[in-house]
Amino acid sequence: MTGSLLVALGCGAVVGLGLFAMVVAYVGVPHRPAGTPRKQRASLQERTRRLVLGIAAGLLALLATRWVVAGISIGLLVAYWDRIAGSSAVEKRAIARLDALASWTESLRDTIAGAIGLEQAIPATAVNAGTPIRPSLNLLVDRLRIREPLPDALRAFAEDLDDPSADIICASLLLNARLRGPGLRDVLTALATSTREELDMRRRIEASRKSIRRSVRIVLLIVLGMMGMLSLLNRPYVEPYGSIAGQVVLVVIAGLFSAGLLWLRSLSAPSKTDRFLVFGPQGESRTDRAPVEAQAQSQGPSQGSSPARAGAR
Repeated sequence: MTGSLLVALGCGAVVGLGLFAMVVAYVGVPHRPAGTPRKQRASLQERTRRLVLGIAAGLLALLATRWVVAGISIGLLVAYWDRIAGSSAVEKRAIARLDALASWTESLRDTIAGAIGLEQAIPATAVNAGTPIRPSLNLLVDRLRIREPLPDALRAFAEDLDDPSADIICASLLLNARLRGPGLRDVLTALATSTREELDMRRRIEASRKSIRRSVRIVLLIVLGMMGMLSLLNRPYVEPYGSIAGQVVLVVIAGLFSAGLLWLRSLSAPSKTDRFLVFGPQGESRTDRAPVEAQAQSQGPSQGSSPARAGAR
């Protein structure tokens, strides 16, 4: 092994680490709250599987092309395939959760129509709820069984679901639990209708985004397949990439290609909607503060006018 080859390998390794840092800086590392040991173990298994697949693919690419940059790039591509080429798993889970919420809202509306209270209707509808929201509903039922107040239990239920669409339903139930006003059945009917409309819209949007992801994967596979065939069947044609200058050019090409793939992925990624039922340090939300603020505004003019009346007297 000559000195120039060692220098090329070292430069390729440094450039590969730089590409990896660039991809991580662009994509970002998502913040994951501390979960259960089972979730942490599953996450560790997933990271291990990604690492093994990435190393295996990188070694195969290195042996086939003898290019360090190609080996590192292929390894990163295989390890982070769903993040680079796009994945619909997150949106599919969100759509399934929204479908389960719509069905549960309709079931809750029909159960309340039988002239029973909200505390009795929630346990009765939790049995046949959809799989995506059943664990959160079971926790809500357990909180009600240990005599936790219904508003507090609904707050915890909203935090467990952690979904903007679920906040609308939880806010309506929370207001009814605090004010005990009539018309809950009509409100649930309107919520179920709007949730079904949102569900249909998100399904149509997801169907249109599939074509973008498919185009990205087709372009990626064609380019990689063409490069692999050239490096295996027509080695003299790609021989200049084996030099140090060729590896630098290959780094630039890989960087531009990665930037284009990430841009296409951002086009197909769903936009994140912020939740509005977010509780403060004292457990208050906008929904809890609304009646208090309305009462303060209604009492403000009367309190401000009392000194004037006293002075007039």
